Amino acid sequence: MASKRISNMQNKLGQDPPVTSVQLRTKTSQSCGERLTQSRSMVLQESDFTHKLQNLSVGGASAAAAKVRGEVLNVAKIKHHGQKQKKVWTGMCLVLDSDQLYFYTEPSLEQSDVVQLSGAVVQWVKDKSSRENVFQVTTRTGSEFLLQLDTRPTASKWFHAIEDAVQSSTRSNLHLRRSNSSENLHRHRPPTGQGTTANTKKTTPVHRRSIIFRGSKLKHTSSDLDKTGVKNKLKKFLSRRPSMKTLQEKGLIKDRVYGCDLFTLCQREGTCVPSFVQQCVNAIDKRGLEVHGIYRVSGNLATIQKLRFIVDQEEKLDLDQPQWSEIHVVTGALKMFFRELPEPLFPLHFFQSVVDVLNIKDAKEKVQRLKKLIDDLPRVNYETVKLLFLHLNRVLKFSRQNLMSTQSLGIVFGPTLMWAGLEAGNMAVNMVYQSQIVELVLIQSPGIFSLDRK
Repeated sequence: MASKRISNMQNKLGQDPPVTSVQLRTKTSQSCGERLTQSRSMVLQESDFTHKLQNLSVGGASAAAAKVRGEVLNVAKIKHHGQKQKKVWTGMCLVLDSDQLYFYTEPSLEQSDVVQLSGAVVQWVKDKSSRENVFQVTTRTGSEFLLQLDTRPTASKWFHAIEDAVQSSTRSNLHLRRSNSSENLHRHRPPTGQGTTANTKKTTPVHRRSIIFRGSKLKHTSSDLDKTGVKNKLKKFLSRRPSMKTLQEKGLIKDRVYGCDLFTLCQREGTCVPSFVQQCVNAIDKRGLEVHGIYRVSGNLATIQKLRFIVDQEEKLDLDQPQWSEIHVVTGALKMFFRELPEPLFPLHFFQSVVDVLNIKDAKEKVQRLKKLIDDLPRVNYETVKLLFLHLNRVLKFSRQNLMSTQSLGIVFGPTLMWAGLEAGNMAVNMVYQSQIVELVLIQSPGIFSLDRK
């Protein structure tokens, strides 16, 4: 039986790539009468057949391939040209050549697949099968094969041999492509010193979208020249463009209100309090003091952004118009104004100082220290704080209707009117301090702002 299988294999591999050794299964009888199947490797004797095998050993991987020819592995093809296939394990006889891996079905030894190893990827896998010692071969065309052996040393031997064959064949193909490109370049290059300039132009196949400089190996395409030209034009435009101040003087760019420094804005308007803040406070005093959740309920963001755009364009603003009838839009726009100041309404240095005031136990001393800190604020900051907190006190008078308490206003306006520096403590702790500071100023504002500061 074994000799018949060897004969069949020799006949089949006389046309297909050959093998040097084949896994054969022989049945041996035991004393107990049971039959056990054992596997052993049978190496073919020297003959014309083995001579053909030696002749087929080409490429840099022939030495590694000769060590693993003709063994039986468990194979499962899970992808064919990128298309998933059902995983079915099959025992196959594998033959590794210099740049190809051949699969022969057991026991007929018919050729099943040929894998081109140039550009392939070999890797161990654990998540694609519950079996041990499984590695995957992924071809350049998108086909994937799982290979498995029960013994780790034999599986590693196949893995490293295929890996060496992949690297060798990939390097060989890369070298071949480079050689072919060099040969084509020399083949089309005219001999030096022969023919006129006109003949050289006719025989030299220069692409019309490239410029080849003589005596240089570099090629500059027109796309590179276009990029360079665009860069030069852009540099000239940026160097000649007018400054921001010039555009503002010509009226092409108008000064913004949102995000503008408080002092700069008031100086531009000739006021101590920004006009937009004054308009919002007047509108809320007029029709928003009794509205449920005033300052706590958010307005329509799209309408708030529309209002912001009109304010930044310095267009005439009338908050009594129907489009601004929702008072939560006005309160949302006012809070956004304070949030987008480059420096908060209470300057950065104010935060730590007033935190120290919070720790003072004596109530009278605490109020005096707080009043001193607020009196030391810049003029525009002081007047704006005074206007806002006296307005918030009027909101508190209608707390039964609007359901807004001192604590609620502290939570809303704490992060809006002040924030700590980047190096200052824990954010959560700072947020508590922010709310407490606003509450303290709000409670003490009648006494703080009762008399003009000296």
